[in-house]
Amino acid sequence: MPRWLPRAMVLALALVAAFQLGSWAFHQLTGLLINILIAFFLALAVEPAVSRMSARGMRRGLATFLVFLGLTVAVAGFVTLLGSMLAGQIVKMIEGFPEYLDSLIHWINQTFHTHLKRVDIQEGLLHSDWLRKYVQNSAAGVLDVSTQVLGGLFQLLTVALFSFYFAADGPRLRRALCSVLPPARQAEVLRAWEIAVDKTGGYLYSRGLMALISGVAHYILLEVMGVPYAPVLGVWVGLVSQFLPTIGTYLAGALPMLIAFTVNPWYALWVLVFVVIYQQFENYMLQPKLTAKTVDIHPAVAFGSVIAGTALLGAVGALIAIPAVATLQAFLGAYVKRYAVTDDPRVHGHRSSRSRSGPGALARVRQRWASRPGGQSRS
Repeated sequence: MPRWLPRAMVLALALVAAFQLGSWAFHQLTGLLINILIAFFLALAVEPAVSRMSARGMRRGLATFLVFLGLTVAVAGFVTLLGSMLAGQIVKMIEGFPEYLDSLIHWINQTFHTHLKRVDIQEGLLHSDWLRKYVQNSAAGVLDVSTQVLGGLFQLLTVALFSFYFAADGPRLRRALCSVLPPARQAEVLRAWEIAVDKTGGYLYSRGLMALISGVAHYILLEVMGVPYAPVLGVWVGLVSQFLPTIGTYLAGALPMLIAFTVNPWYALWVLVFVVIYQQFENYMLQPKLTAKTVDIHPAVAFGSVIAGTALLGAVGALIAIPAVATLQAFLGAYVKRYAVTDDPRVHGHRSSRSRSGPGALARVRQRWASRPGGQSRS
């Protein structure tokens, strides 16, 4: 046996073990890494406000605390107002459920010539196996729901703490990162950091503008139909549909439909139709143009980045895909050498004069038809 073979085998086994250990650690820490990524982009989003307050003489930690306090108060107030409104509407629906059921039974009896009664339907529902199984499953799932809620609160606290540290200690973090790099690389890192702040701010600006447009459009619809809490519902639709990717549109439209159903069941259908039509208008006309203008990327690139981000990281990837791609595109654009474009008609989508010099296909057919014997006599 060669003398180097045992060492090579030990080295190979050590490399395989290190790879397995690293892969296991990465999969175990995936949730934490995603939370840190969300916190980093959230810190980039609040960086302009914190820097502006810090430039006026306020300590950076206090400025960060005030910004996060304002965001927390706004979110808590909105959730409290929305929760009270939703609770009141649920109570109203429960109280008016017998009336809705009577009107539905009356319509079914007149349409299909049946003889249904509300008492029979209520007794059938109370003694049905479906209701008993549903209650048992709901009781068994209370613990799972409580665990998920606690886990979500812990993740939210983790993101808030990391984003606070990233925003408050931003200069120190940049200084520590630049201290291990040569001066040329330090300039590139600082430039990339500034680009990320600008692109993230532009993305949030575009989302906020689309949320405003969506909220105003849905508020007008709900106000015209006389649905209660129209301003709050408009704000709900705008914020949830824009800042909660993938499922935000469905959650945003479900609540106005529920409130409109308490006024008139047909109003819920009109709200559904309006939500679907507006969503198509936003996806194919408003969002690509507005996102491309504020984040400075092509609409097709923005759409593709959202799909790729969703495939990689789910809802988180869909939320941060556009600012991440915009940052990468702007950073790499400085290293791509560009040349002057030649003055060629084909650049503008026109065919060259050389290709148009000969007669067209229709003209050649006419020439051949005219050159046939007797072809000129008919003309």
